Amino acid sequence: MEQYDLTIRPISGREELDLFSRLPYVLNEELADDLAAGRRRPEWMWVALRGDRLLARAAWWSRPGSDTPFLLDVLDLDLDESVSTADQVDVGVRLLHTAMAATLPDGSPPPEYSRYIPPDWRENTATRQAVESRMAVLERTGARLFVERLRLEWRPESPPPERGTRLAFRPLRDAEELVALMTSVLDGTLDAHGRDDLTRMSAQEAAVKHYEDELARYTSPQDWWRIATLRDGEPVGFVLPAHNGYNPIIAYIAVLPAHRGHGYIDDLLAEGTHILADQDVPRIRASTDLGNVPMANAFQRAGYVNFGREINMTWS
Repeated sequence: MEQYDLTIRPISGREELDLFSRLPYVLNEELADDLAAGRRRPEWMWVALRGDRLLARAAWWSRPGSDTPFLLDVLDLDLDESVSTADQVDVGVRLLHTAMAATLPDGSPPPEYSRYIPPDWRENTATRQAVESRMAVLERTGARLFVERLRLEWRPESPPPERGTRLAFRPLRDAEELVALMTSVLDGTLDAHGRDDLTRMSAQEAAVKHYEDELARYTSPQDWWRIATLRDGEPVGFVLPAHNGYNPIIAYIAVLPAHRGHGYIDDLLAEGTHILADQDVPRIRASTDLGNVPMANAFQRAGYVNFGREINMTWS
């Protein structure tokens, strides 16, 4: 494929959302609202065109009000069978190099890449080729696979998991209490992002960063959050039901190191699920690393279904 006749540019605004959305992806239905809320900007949404044909696209997402992209969550190629995979990847690489140079701050690593994919993506030939082609584009710009995650969902058609009787639950006292518990649970964590944070900062610094960058930003009520205790008041763990602006979620759930191995995760998850189910939500979403087998099993026992996966890639 000849490369010289490509046009690579950001979209001009909302009026070009139809053009940007010609390549299918589940996030397409959120793009208009994201632009209106300031989570996306037209100058962060790039296309590679040959004439009026969309060959590839890329877009970043961020929190409202931020001037810096936080996540690369759209990267798609036109998988026309008349074009070789190598040529498709070449177009994607050229698009991403151009867009990154114009969009991202100089001297800082690019934001993490996230992509939702089907749970059986390895078994489906066409899906696997699409996933691997996108990953090839990213790898040629210096990215590497960081973690694969399970996407989980509970729906009201399933009964909520039965609440246990071993633990008591109370609201958290304040942010300092939660950060202290978050610091503790990083000891022995199986979460890839948590383990990576610990290579660059202390457990307390990682907990503060997680709280301030994510948890404190949710607009859903913090009185949904629960600390689990033994009958004498000793904390065992915590569960943080929330709404992330898109879906009701189990934002964070953990058992303290001294109390692991007793099945308390089931009690925590049951409590968090009931709190959200009582709000008459249409679904509850959650995610966990593919390698975090104990957590994945807990969600399965609670009636959550693995409806998809997520690929995360990072630049060093």
